Amino acid sequence: MKLAVIGTGYVGLVSGACLADAGNKVTCIDIDSDKINELRAGKIPIFEPGLKSIVERTQARGRLSFTTDFAEGIREATIIMIAVGTPQDEDGSADLAAVEVVARQIAEAATEAKLVVTKSTVPVGTADRVRRILQDHSDLPHRIASNPEFLKEGDAVNDFTRPDRIVLGVDDDLSRQELEALYEPFNRQKPRTLTMGIRSAEMTKYAANGMLATRISFMNEMARLCEEVGADIEEIRFGIGSDSRIGPAFLYAGCGYGGSCFPKDVKALAHTGRSHGVPLRLLEATDQVNQEQRRVLIGKVQDVLGSDLTGKTIAVWGLAFKAKTDDMREAPALYCLPEFLKAGARVQAHDPVAMTNARLELPAGVNYAHGAYEALEGADLLVIFTDWADYRAPDFDRIKSSLSEPIVIDGRNLYSPEKMRQLGFQYHCIGRPS
Repeated sequence: MKLAVIGTGYVGLVSGACLADAGNKVTCIDIDSDKINELRAGKIPIFEPGLKSIVERTQARGRLSFTTDFAEGIREATIIMIAVGTPQDEDGSADLAAVEVVARQIAEAATEAKLVVTKSTVPVGTADRVRRILQDHSDLPHRIASNPEFLKEGDAVNDFTRPDRIVLGVDDDLSRQELEALYEPFNRQKPRTLTMGIRSAEMTKYAANGMLATRISFMNEMARLCEEVGADIEEIRFGIGSDSRIGPAFLYAGCGYGGSCFPKDVKALAHTGRSHGVPLRLLEATDQVNQEQRRVLIGKVQDVLGSDLTGKTIAVWGLAFKAKTDDMREAPALYCLPEFLKAGARVQAHDPVAMTNARLELPAGVNYAHGAYEALEGADLLVIFTDWADYRAPDFDRIKSSLSEPIVIDGRNLYSPEKMRQLGFQYHCIGRPS
């Protein structure tokens, strides 16, 4: 099949590359000429394991191309996927300006009817808005469908090629047939496609992210209580995760969720509820808990060093919101490191891949270390924000000798409190005995 994917962010680039790798001819379109030139040269603007090799392979075989020429990019495509950003607006809603611009561009540039698919995460009713724009600016019988993505940053290629489910929102048989044929290569081991109404598909993505975010915030609230009553949140995680009705996924307590999806989607779904007279109080509480949790390590540092951090040096491991990505959006480090600096501390930080992006987001006072152990030199304590594999089995003797005091504040519960005690560390984590 011939496709055009509009937008080359996480969703558009991963989707376009993986669909090209499945044998389709895909043109990715973006208004950012610098990004397009980099992609043509094989430079990937995001860190996503496995993506670079797919882009290089599919470009070399002539199945994947990149352009800023909108009309040329969609000319041969029978399916057009909209994968542009839908950032959070001031009131918490999803900003659909880019989606609407693209819909109008399709209407004005297309010379034959297309199947237009919303791939971006969009609130319920967006496909209807796209349909109206196409009808207002074109006489061609374009069709509309919804195909929300379920890609985890850091594992997006695997999620696309081995999906738990493929959700197709359609309202006509031809669109259903075309999309089912497009995704047939990803259904060979077992059927994964769920076909439903367009509005249900749009809601499914938000409901899924809302549920997962709620699980995380629930565990973070339980972790706070555990610290007060002397229970261990990790033992509780195993205890409730073994219940088949609950399951073990997304039950990890930590220093809060971040990224491009959960914070934005929870707020957007809550806004949708309010706009329809259905307050979603559970989701509003989920967001509030997370906002507080992203700052929990500030309190733990101040409990140890005092509220005035003048003359203190804090070592930081991990800056990205999660491991295996360079994404700094809504990362807990963005909320804590500026507070450390304001309180007078010197901050020495390390992240395996996110330091370039961190420099763009964090205040100028942060010092970036070339290696994890370099960040420890002369520091009064170590704070861990991200659960990178690089930090899971470190040289504890080297940590101890590098820090002025053997103090570790762990926002991701990477280590055993008992082992850390035996090694002579003062160890503070989330929802476990210190």
